[in-house]
Amino acid sequence: MPCFSHPKPIFQIYGQCRAFSGPIVTLKVFEDSVLVREQLETRGDGRVLVVDGGGSMRCALVGGNLVVLAQNMGWAGIVVNGCVRDVDEINGCDIGVRALASHPQKSNKKGIGEKHVPIHFAGTLIRDGEWLYADSDGILVSKTELSV
Repeated sequence: MPCFSHPKPIFQIYGQCRAFSGPIVTLKVFEDSVLVREQLETRGDGRVLVVDGGGSMRCALVGGNLVVLAQNMGWAGIVVNGCVRDVDEINGCDIGVRALASHPQKSNKKGIGEKHVPIHFAGTLIRDGEWLYADSDGILVSKTELSV
């Protein structure tokens, strides 16, 4: 069962849920949040959105409005290989969020990216439909649901 294997912890913890889990929905985008919003506008049903933003530190892919939307639509959490913004608003939400850092700049809105594709970051290959488990110690991915 792969853990996000990196020499040091790279994800910051945001949101009120320190621990969350669920089936993964993958997105691959670069400095563009249109597909992120589109996905979060659908029913989450306890799933976790995992966004490979290419590790960009030049803008935020997820902000407070999107996290509130995710919470209201029933998403369990969001993991972003990139940045978030509106940290105080995110921290007020009853959802789990992990990201590399915060950044005040909004992203582009061109709608470029891929949905439901295998993504690879933090030394881990992540596929749509696998399960993600996050807590204060870190994140792991499993091909199947674990009994916890």
